Amino acid sequence: MNPRTLKTIKDYAEALFIALLLALFIRTFVVQAFKIPSGSMLQTLQIGDHLLVNKFAYGVRLPFVNTQIIPVGEPEFQDIVVFKFPGERDISPDIEFRGFGRQMSFGESGKDFIKRVIGLPGDVIEIREKQVYRNGEALQESYVQHVDPRFAPGRDEMPAFTVPEDHYFVMGDNRDESYDSRFWGLVPRELILGEAMILYWSWGPRGITDVRWDRIGSLVR
Repeated sequence: MNPRTLKTIKDYAEALFIALLLALFIRTFVVQAFKIPSGSMLQTLQIGDHLLVNKFAYGVRLPFVNTQIIPVGEPEFQDIVVFKFPGERDISPDIEFRGFGRQMSFGESGKDFIKRVIGLPGDVIEIREKQVYRNGEALQESYVQHVDPRFAPGRDEMPAFTVPEDHYFVMGDNRDESYDSRFWGLVPRELILGEAMILYWSWGPRGITDVRWDRIGSLVR
């Protein structure tokens, strides 16, 4: 193999290595693609939506050890966030006592979830007959849909409790069909990966013949 060919191979290898490092850096610290696998966020997000998650929005964390090295911001009320599923846990001793908390078990610890932030640290959250109250005020949530007229106590009622420090209460917009903080508890701050940003692709159950062109490029709100 002549020197020119060797140099060409070396240049391509270096370029590929740099590209891979750059892609890994971007995915780890800046932005990550995410696909919507379920209907828990309908109608805001639909099954088959593909979106970008801004991982820089809430600060830069070192991978594996999950230590924050660059603080940027904190999740805000009504942000749509992607996080690692924390596993079933009690919301508080009082709520566990009343029968809430560990009611369902079809999530996998460490799996990526996407929900809307409803309760921030220090907020008092209560649910009465499907209506969510935050700090004593009934929330007016135009993005929420209810598809089940029946009343389910473990889903549609929750006694008032205060969200502890460094934790968040999250819910799906499709309230009657969402597996969220009502069932498995709160999301620790360190498990939140980033904020949903923009839809870059969307298609329905028929695949390539069912592209939702009107959704592509939409901001996630």
